[in-house]
Amino acid sequence: MDGLEEFHQQFQSDIMGTATSEGALQEESFFELVGDMLNEAGEIDTPSWSRHEGEWKRRRKEDAKTLTKPIAVTGYSIGTDNEDSTLSLILTDFRYSETIRQMGSPEIKSLFGKLVEFLRAARSEEFRDAIEETSDGAILCDLIVRKWSQLDSIKLIIATTASTSARVDSYSAGKIDGKSVTYNVWDLKRLQKYVEQGQAREDLVIDLEKDFGGSIPILKAFGGDAALESYLAVINGDQLASIYNKWGARLLESNVRSFLQARGNVNRGIRDTIVKEPHMFLPYNNGITATADAVTISNTGEGLVLSSVENLQIVNGGQTTASLHAAMKTAPEQLKNVYVQMKLNIVPKEQSEDVIPKISEYANTQNKVNAADFFSNHPFHIRMEEFSRKIYAPAGENGFQDTKWFYERARGQYADARGNKTPAERKKFDGTYPRSGFFTKTDLAKYENSFRCEPDIVSLGAQKNFANFAKSIGTRWGKDGISFDETWYKRLISKAIIFRATERLVSAAVETWYEGGYRANIVTYGIAKVVSDVTEMNKAIDLDRVWRLQRNLTSVEAALDIACSEAQEVILNPVAGMRHIGEWAKKEACWKTLRQRELEYPEEFLDALVDPEDVRSVAQEARADSDLTKNLIGESWIIEVGADFWKDVLNWGTEKKALSPMDNRVLSICAAIPEKIPSAHQAKTVLRCLVKLKGLGYTHAALEADE
Repeated sequence: MDGLEEFHQQFQSDIMGTATSEGALQEESFFELVGDMLNEAGEIDTPSWSRHEGEWKRRRKEDAKTLTKPIAVTGYSIGTDNEDSTLSLILTDFRYSETIRQMGSPEIKSLFGKLVEFLRAARSEEFRDAIEETSDGAILCDLIVRKWSQLDSIKLIIATTASTSARVDSYSAGKIDGKSVTYNVWDLKRLQKYVEQGQAREDLVIDLEKDFGGSIPILKAFGGDAALESYLAVINGDQLASIYNKWGARLLESNVRSFLQARGNVNRGIRDTIVKEPHMFLPYNNGITATADAVTISNTGEGLVLSSVENLQIVNGGQTTASLHAAMKTAPEQLKNVYVQMKLNIVPKEQSEDVIPKISEYANTQNKVNAADFFSNHPFHIRMEEFSRKIYAPAGENGFQDTKWFYERARGQYADARGNKTPAERKKFDGTYPRSGFFTKTDLAKYENSFRCEPDIVSLGAQKNFANFAKSIGTRWGKDGISFDETWYKRLISKAIIFRATERLVSAAVETWYEGGYRANIVTYGIAKVVSDVTEMNKAIDLDRVWRLQRNLTSVEAALDIACSEAQEVILNPVAGMRHIGEWAKKEACWKTLRQRELEYPEEFLDALVDPEDVRSVAQEARADSDLTKNLIGESWIIEVGADFWKDVLNWGTEKKALSPMDNRVLSICAAIPEKIPSAHQAKTVLRCLVKLKGLGYTHAALEADE
């Protein structure tokens, strides 16, 4: 079985398993999964489910004949930021098959045809009058009509579990009412590449010579065998804006994109410079810093020129780029006189995870991205990964063995860890890390922000919610993130258990109160409502018990059922002037409306709540136990390495004149082991001293063995 076949089986199994456990349509589960990928890859903004399928009878103007056309749409995304004016219509194609389905060009053309006809129908008053006004299709049509004048481009996306031979990625398909239209296909091969490698840009080749006005002069700026291949260039503002107009947010490295989405406004200073002093843009602006997989450079006799770039990613200067793009509409003539400096680094793929965050962190831009907030190698994410690899979850009431949850801090880790094993090893891996315990950075942010009572933020979508969460982690981390310990991790898993149980609860309520649709919003709002009400009572949900049982508590489920039912009532009934439900759920006013409602919870739930002081005490005791263990290990090691080692440390530090009087005293005690034994306080001092000396260059075989 080759890699694609195995991925096909696993992918289908995951979708059908999710649909079954959550009581959802398989197509809806597929849409949610693909929608998150498209959002994370920068293909779309927040995805929204809005399924409509049928026919449209339209009359041709030229001969008055009536044509019957099939129409279909599964969901959409529409930019909400000032610089984003793209409507994306998505049509999913999920069909179970034992073997990989093959899809040819005629089928792809047919699917795109259904999307195009839906777009035309949406703009037809006759069609809008004919469909049920409360249906998803009608609401989407209304949104398209209201937003039409603000749109610059249309993106049509097909997502399918079939394999296609065509590589359709941002393929230009002309214009509709002056708005550019592009086609995109996400087939099985492309989905596999993204899931396993985090790559969705296989066709992002920018041909400056052919498509964007010509090559640009470039200067080689690297030296030495160890240096990255780097260049300096000046690019015309109109040229850079045109490139962004085609590829959009996919040009922005994912964490920069998250940063911009969280703020979302065109920089006023940049805009004013473009409009009033375009010739001064280069002196005033810090330019952009970018990376690429490869470039095509030639020598014209007058110097080097850059003619094409593969997989360009702007890691700093995203605000500049987006502002230039906005100026295409507001100041097109001035834009031609704008020039932007660019530093371009060629980064090998195997180095990208380590190098690109540092480039973004150190580069100087107008809106500097705090890399510590966003990147997957931030200490917070590394610590969560370490916890997930070493902490066994209890087997629970019905379990047969302890298992671990798998935190994927970087796209593709799970697939890599599982794939590089023999069949026997893979079976063991699946037993230790069941698929049901897999979660990502955006999942973590969704769980945390729901319990932090920010359902309106969660409803903004995976990337914007993650950006909000990352910003808070950057603030709360402090020196060493002491509060993010094993207890915090276990309680995070409890929140994941409750969140996933709530998803199943809502889907199962279709026979009682759940009307279908907007489940993601209902879940986060329901959880936030319960947590908010419990906090008002000066109580807390017993997350430690959830961890021990590895399931949601019956009493908590009863409360969530009540809160989620009320959440649906609020979400489905927007305030006057706000017709679109998905947009209403993103508003703080929606959360305020639900938060202010009074609910009656069962006595069983109220009796099962715990005192917040007890919750804090458990965390403090666990932290004290952990500190004690670390101290004992440190003291034991000091004695174990022996007096000769510490004599060497003392002599080296003295020779380098690097010891304080206190350092000298404690090292002298250690150099007299076993006649003298350092106290616990002295042990801490000597270990700190050793760290300092290691930083100055001290080495020893005992240290290498310890590492």
